[in-house]
Amino acid sequence: MWRLPRALCVHAAKTSKLPGPWSRPAAFMSTLLINQPQYAWLKELGLREENEGVYNGSWGGRGEVITTYCPANNEPIARVRQASVADYEETVKKAKEAWKIWADIPAPKRGEIVRQIGDALREKIQVLGSLVSLEMGKILVEGVGEVQEYVDICDYAVGLSRMIGGPILPSEKSCCVVQAGLKLLASRPGHALIEQWNPVGLVGIITAFNFPVAVYGWNNAIAMICGNVCLWKGAPTTSLISVAVTKIIAKVLEDNKLPGAICSLTCGGADIGTAMAKDERVNLLSFTGSTQVGKQVALMVQERFGRSLLELGGNNAIIAFEDADLSLVVPSALFAAVGTAGQRCTTARRLFVHESIHDEVVNRLKKAYAQIRVGNPWDSNVLYGPLHTKQAVSMFLGAVEEAKKEGGTVVYGGKVMDRPGNYVEPTIVTGLAHDASIAHTETFAPILYVFKFKNEEEVFAWNNEVKQGLSSSIFTKDLGRIFRWLGPKGSDCGIVNVNIPTSGAEIGGAFGGEKHTGGGRESGSDAWKHYMRRSTCTINYSKDLPLAQGIKFQ
Repeated sequence: MWRLPRALCVHAAKTSKLPGPWSRPAAFMSTLLINQPQYAWLKELGLREENEGVYNGSWGGRGEVITTYCPANNEPIARVRQASVADYEETVKKAKEAWKIWADIPAPKRGEIVRQIGDALREKIQVLGSLVSLEMGKILVEGVGEVQEYVDICDYAVGLSRMIGGPILPSEKSCCVVQAGLKLLASRPGHALIEQWNPVGLVGIITAFNFPVAVYGWNNAIAMICGNVCLWKGAPTTSLISVAVTKIIAKVLEDNKLPGAICSLTCGGADIGTAMAKDERVNLLSFTGSTQVGKQVALMVQERFGRSLLELGGNNAIIAFEDADLSLVVPSALFAAVGTAGQRCTTARRLFVHESIHDEVVNRLKKAYAQIRVGNPWDSNVLYGPLHTKQAVSMFLGAVEEAKKEGGTVVYGGKVMDRPGNYVEPTIVTGLAHDASIAHTETFAPILYVFKFKNEEEVFAWNNEVKQGLSSSIFTKDLGRIFRWLGPKGSDCGIVNVNIPTSGAEIGGAFGGEKHTGGGRESGSDAWKHYMRRSTCTINYSKDLPLAQGIKFQ
């Protein structure tokens, strides 16, 4: 999900208002960042020292007050008062009332509102992208690019608002006709079938920390043009981003004299997430997060026969065959493994290299890793920032140690960096068996496991042997191999690439994966169907009543 032109991103980074934290006077070190002069730009997003984390047409919140931190220095940014269960109940009621108004608005008009949301985000793209960099920890180029992703899906949804719908079909249902003493089957004249699509109603959206803007945008923009209202619970560690985005949307709704509860927000933890999963009033629950939590969510939703859209983990692989162009392989593996500090669901965690080129690829990768520019995520020259939390650093260290125990060799990295914040060294591990336990475990960190393989059949099987099925990519010039990779015996993933990295999705295609990745699809293609319910309507416009199987009631 890195779609903003590089030149524009670099310009945004150079003009960013984010300062370097190590040049600050010591007197500021103990206060919230939002109260420090160099972070005054946060107030352009309507943020303050303590922020209300509930929106349903008005702002409030009676739950726990939490503090969010900057991963680059672990300093507190600001506080957010989360939703209580009572806040949640009130918000759901208001959202359901708002739906009665929103669903009656024609889809193209709903598209116009979404267009205005995209324009409002566009106006705030730099300052909101800076907040993503500050609170999530990704480099500013990616922070700005993530906001651009939401803008792009708004543009996409505007066009889609004039296209959604089902076909009108001629009736093919048979009736029995007696002709010349023989019973014949004939279609019913004067009948038509309509495939009618209607909004599901209330769409609950639970998003993860790693894409705190884009994933909500994917769901929100499409759900809105389909006629749904949305209830969002973002990750607690990126609550300021959730509040800031909602403030932008709320202003658009207010300007159009529409209920703010069309796009509601309930910041919170597991209690709010559980309430959403169990609530029969939530007609569709879109959940993005770990496979472990996603399974719990799916079971709770299924227990009430509800709908869920799951975007869960990925243990993604790149395969480099002997005929691969190494000038493509090395930068692709570097970006896919190290981008966002290894915290994308599409991050490459396994690299299979043909035995004839294995050593050369590893050596080239080590040289490329040595040139990665590490630093403040808001510095325009930096390509690699911190992990999101201290807990993520601990998981990184645990995975490195486990890889060593299972026979792996750390050929690059493997340590925590000696600097403020949650920085770890991008890491390469070789020598593991393809089915090593640690290699089959998704660790949200920049660890790349490199394996040798002999032939196509075994490496395709190795790609598919993990439980997740999100993204995959091969590098080859063999046309036959490419189509075998795309075919039924090739990759079993939802994203199947050739000669490009595993990461870098485009909004025009459906995004999602198979197996333990959850099976859900968001963004483009026909993903809009997830947010609607389908009815098959048979209309008799004749004066006769031919019944099925030739039955006659006379």
